[in-house]
Amino acid sequence: MNKPKYKNRFEPIHKDVKEWPLYKLSLKRFEFLQNVKKQSIERIIDTTGDGETLLDELTRVVYLERIRLTQNSWKVDTEDEKIFWSNMRKKVLNLKIDLEKKTLSKAEVREELASIVGRYTSEIAGHFDPNIYGFAKKLVPFGFSRLLNTNVGLKIKKKWNKRFSIDNKINLTGDIELIRSLAKKGTIIMVPTHFSNLDSIIIGWGIHALGLPPFTYGAGLNLFGIRLIAYFMHRLGAYKVDRRKKNLIYLETLKTYSNLVIQEGCHSLFFPGGTRSRSGVIEKELKKGLIGTAIDAQFKNIQKSESTNEDYTKIFLVPVVINYHFVLEAKSLIDQHLKSTGQEYYLVENDEYSTSYRMFKFVMKFLSASSEATLSFGKPMDLFGNKVNSAGESIDKQGKKVDIKDYFMLDNNLNHNQQRNEEYTRLLSQKIVKSYHKYNTLFSSHLIAFAAFGILKKRYRRLDVYGLLRLPEEDRIIEWEEFMYVINKLLTRLETMKAKKKILLDKVFKKNAEEIVNHGLKNLGIYHDKRPLYKTKEGNLNSEDINLLFYYHNRTIGYKLEKYI
Repeated sequence: MNKPKYKNRFEPIHKDVKEWPLYKLSLKRFEFLQNVKKQSIERIIDTTGDGETLLDELTRVVYLERIRLTQNSWKVDTEDEKIFWSNMRKKVLNLKIDLEKKTLSKAEVREELASIVGRYTSEIAGHFDPNIYGFAKKLVPFGFSRLLNTNVGLKIKKKWNKRFSIDNKINLTGDIELIRSLAKKGTIIMVPTHFSNLDSIIIGWGIHALGLPPFTYGAGLNLFGIRLIAYFMHRLGAYKVDRRKKNLIYLETLKTYSNLVIQEGCHSLFFPGGTRSRSGVIEKELKKGLIGTAIDAQFKNIQKSESTNEDYTKIFLVPVVINYHFVLEAKSLIDQHLKSTGQEYYLVENDEYSTSYRMFKFVMKFLSASSEATLSFGKPMDLFGNKVNSAGESIDKQGKKVDIKDYFMLDNNLNHNQQRNEEYTRLLSQKIVKSYHKYNTLFSSHLIAFAAFGILKKRYRRLDVYGLLRLPEEDRIIEWEEFMYVINKLLTRLETMKAKKKILLDKVFKKNAEEIVNHGLKNLGIYHDKRPLYKTKEGNLNSEDINLLFYYHNRTIGYKLEKYI
């Protein structure tokens, strides 16, 4: 194992920038984007045809985009958007008139489709600058070491002390050497959980710490409205995902971009939950669109190898669980969850990160906090859920080697079947969710929040969640003895689950129950003005903000632990 002087950092697997897949792609960016546009148009026409149905889709897109600009605009939206969509509306109306006159030109319909796809491609496209990457990888460790450590007033020389480094504050768990080995043999796709806007930065540091070359990733367009973040994201290979746009043309263009990036051998990262978990629950339902692009890319890789007689490039998937004792945006996230009542709605992107200044101020407010984060890397798998060994070979449940090419065969011929691939995508999504729960590292803060809210829920069993959240503070008191009784029951069950490899436990769980609880009380939501859980002068427990307690409680949902309370 080649490890440098820093804890948790590994030697780069490719020391020469010219070997990085993302750098190679940046050298042919124009040709790549032209191919994205071309293939997107082909995929859309395969679905709609190039006549009346396509025109109906263009009409729908223009309508939805004009609604977006008038009712749900963001500051990141470009100034020329209104002009573009106003002009497009006129062109589509003229085409509708031609349709009524039976003089519709399919070529003109395709031309307007090409115009929209071209605009979407330009909006989505990322760019990679190795010089900015080099600067960012030096900046992030310093920034996060200040973020996660105590004593804001440390002397300058202590800023660089190893004891206060990011390496000691972000723990990496998992079969790291296997991931590094696979990154040399094929294309890695990481699929992390998503709780905070800090996730992208933390996972980016984790990728660098593992010695892997930079990944491309889909970042929410709203983040590009923050100048500080946008400056780096524009230059670090991030492509933009606008979740307001749910029309066929945009989604097909986005999926085609992701598909072709993977075919180019670029390691990729996307959050399959689609957005941050508003409730605090680990993702149970995943957005299958981008996951499906990986399966399509694997088919294309195999198809290309058939004509070149070379080995196909294999794609490996790595689930990642990101764990924090506190989530910066927890207050606004849980409020959004409670207001949504489970219905689809447009979220106003006016949170704590809406400007660079507010983000900086937000970060500075808790620089005195002491905490940790953990990146738990799950076992790598192929796109059909099989385990893989260090040689990149797929191993099925019976321990036999399998050639994933067989998954795409029909009557001894390589066959593209969209319905079959969608089923593969569904099964892979289930594997990812299962892996999230298996490789989740439970923190002491998660445990005590789960126990405390669970006790209140059992005590007031006739109340629904909204009734519980309206409890006055005097009715939230939990006696210490009652709490510790529940904690001990939960700890016994968790140790059994850990032995069966159903969950991971943070290192603090090696201590006794009272030490675990005190550690949790020290770390639970330490950023927030009001404490989700605290110890009273009488030695009992109470909550200053029960909504936050509910949010952090939700992190442990999915393990059927409720019956131990």
